Amino acid sequence: METISARRAARGLPLGRLALTAIAPIAWGSTYYVTREYLPADAALWGGVFRALPAGLILLLVCRRLPQGSWWWRSLVLGTLNIGAFFALVYAVAQILPSSIAATTMAVSAAVLMLLAWPLLGERPTRWPLLGAALGFIGVAIMVFDGQSRINMLGILLSLTAMAISSLGFILAKKWSRGQRILDTTAWQLVAGGLLLLPFAWLIQGPPPALDLPAVLGFGYLSLVATAAAFLAWFSGLRHLPSATVGLLGLLNPVTGVILGTLLAAETLGLQSLGGMAMVLSGVLLGLLAKRAPARISPRDPVHAAAP
Repeated sequence: METISARRAARGLPLGRLALTAIAPIAWGSTYYVTREYLPADAALWGGVFRALPAGLILLLVCRRLPQGSWWWRSLVLGTLNIGAFFALVYAVAQILPSSIAATTMAVSAAVLMLLAWPLLGERPTRWPLLGAALGFIGVAIMVFDGQSRINMLGILLSLTAMAISSLGFILAKKWSRGQRILDTTAWQLVAGGLLLLPFAWLIQGPPPALDLPAVLGFGYLSLVATAAAFLAWFSGLRHLPSATVGLLGLLNPVTGVILGTLLAAETLGLQSLGGMAMVLSGVLLGLLAKRAPARISPRDPVHAAAP
């Protein structure tokens, strides 16, 4: 399967696969607005539980398989990086920063995914995706520091921490998931991450917060759409596409956050921010269009080494 994926990547990126993978960053970009507007503040740990555990249990009922062998500890590691710690940090960030700012800082993950994929997967990034990631990073910096609002540096630090640990988790998920069904590994990560958060949420934040109808609907959206469906699409993209390409698609996260924050939350967006968003989109297009050329794969890559 991986050999076939490598051959397809060498011939050109399938638009259907790109569109499917793009569902994830677009859905994730909406989480900041939903969290800030509809979910209870000061409940980051419970927010992570309510988002991860229902999604994981639903997927587990669908796949009807439990981890075996090394996947017990791998699920715990990936569940911590991709789900538990990541969800709690994102929830806290969404309460501290405006939706547009919170989303744009996560765009740095495009470059981080490329850099981590080189030593861990042997996927050597080519020139154009790197230029696209750099252009996106510059665009993010312009959007964040546009002078329209005061920047909470704690929120920026938490957002960058969430980005770093999830990027590592995504690369490890791609490295370890070879030969496993995406549905299974996604379900295991979500359940593990939710269960890991549960005791910390109870000990630190006490009983679960009372939820009104908008909060219930908000958590339902986050769990089913922005978690279950989004992570299936994201891990499917990581399986079949180069990590550099998936990282560039992740730049759609901040664009979605900015648009929703501006249109629905009445967040101001100056000319400088609009220029930064244009640079982010240009970085995505630059990297994706250039990836129509064959990707350079290192012979050390354990996933693609079998490709002739």
